[in-house]
Amino acid sequence: MLEKPKLFLTLKEFFLSMLFLFFLLFLRLFFLYQEYSEFKEKPFFYTSVEVTQAYEKWSNDRYYTILKVYSPVLDLNFFSRTRLRADDLSSHLRLKLFPHDDMKFSDYLGTSFIFSQINEIEKTSKTEKSHLLLAIEKQHESSIISNFYKAIFFATPLDKNLRDQVSSLGISHLIALSGFHLAILSGVLFFIIRLFYQPFQQKFFPYRFDLFDIGFMVLAILAYYVWFVGSPPSLIRSYAMMMVGWIVLVLGIELLSFTFLVTIVMLLLVIFPKLLLSLAFWFSVMGVFYIFLLLQYFSHLNRYLITLLISFGIFILMLPIVHMVFPVVNSLQLSSPFLSLGFSFFYPMSIGLHFLGLGNMFDDLLLKLFMLKSYDYSFILTPLYGLLYLLLTLLSIYSKYIFYLLFFIAFSFSIWLFMGF
Repeated sequence: MLEKPKLFLTLKEFFLSMLFLFFLLFLRLFFLYQEYSEFKEKPFFYTSVEVTQAYEKWSNDRYYTILKVYSPVLDLNFFSRTRLRADDLSSHLRLKLFPHDDMKFSDYLGTSFIFSQINEIEKTSKTEKSHLLLAIEKQHESSIISNFYKAIFFATPLDKNLRDQVSSLGISHLIALSGFHLAILSGVLFFIIRLFYQPFQQKFFPYRFDLFDIGFMVLAILAYYVWFVGSPPSLIRSYAMMMVGWIVLVLGIELLSFTFLVTIVMLLLVIFPKLLLSLAFWFSVMGVFYIFLLLQYFSHLNRYLITLLISFGIFILMLPIVHMVFPVVNSLQLSSPFLSLGFSFFYPMSIGLHFLGLGNMFDDLLLKLFMLKSYDYSFILTPLYGLLYLLLTLLSIYSKYIFYLLFFIAFSFSIWLFMGF
């Protein structure tokens, strides 16, 4: 059997390409630094923002509404606050920003806090998206459940209490729209379109390659979906990766390779340099890396075993990485791989049920899930052990024995982490 050509024929080609991409990334960061410097020098700045999250809190016996907003003009995500109640605000505001001297370049690239004044609460007209959100609300008695469905269908923000519970369950990756959701949708769309397109194609133009045509249609539909839900950064990243992957697949180039993954990561960083400080991005990269690693050593197994291995293997291998940053440990997190497996079936089924007006079918089950409570404690992996684990992760590419050692360490770590429950 002929092997697929590699993305790079030699190691020299790969390193020269990465050097070029690093240079482009440096240029992008240089121009961003110029923007950052100009922004800091201004005493104030007017901009329209989209409110992605608003929640109320007390601080020093004073009441505030904390806002998380995004400015399309500045391409800037930041927090601010106001004395107005969340119910009195809309999803679009006109703000007067007051940049401060303490703002670092890393804050500008990430998500910082900026003092602001609300100049105008912009009216939001009824859109097709708002009609669909209302249709979802009407199918559920519980605001928690409608909030959950609106989040997984249209990337709306979760309420704070639900967000905390989702985090406790270890399923934040299932709620925030990402490549996982696009992969499920692409599979469903591919299957449905092929049912209708293949007979038509075989009758009128059998000379065409139907997989190419259907793949293009699926990408076009998903592009519209990404735009329709508001183009959240996580979804744009995932779509860009999927599109490049499809092009590489059509060209017949080897797809499941670490050089391809590194190239995609570098291209995304050049296009979206603010991803450098995005934890969600790097966690998703590590997740894909471990998928490639598992496939490298277990691709000979049948697809059902591979599916199980990936679901549970990713959970085990990612635990040390996650606990380099997030300290919370509770027994509910053990349900994460099971819920991830079930979500692959639940997600397209729930979309279909909502179209049929039967979206409340799983409400009781979901409410029970979101009401589960568990004792938790904190543990953070020290940087030294974290770096050693990352080193072993990289070396696992070249040796299956090192990979087995890596998996043994991760598995032992997971047993030690949860054995107190």
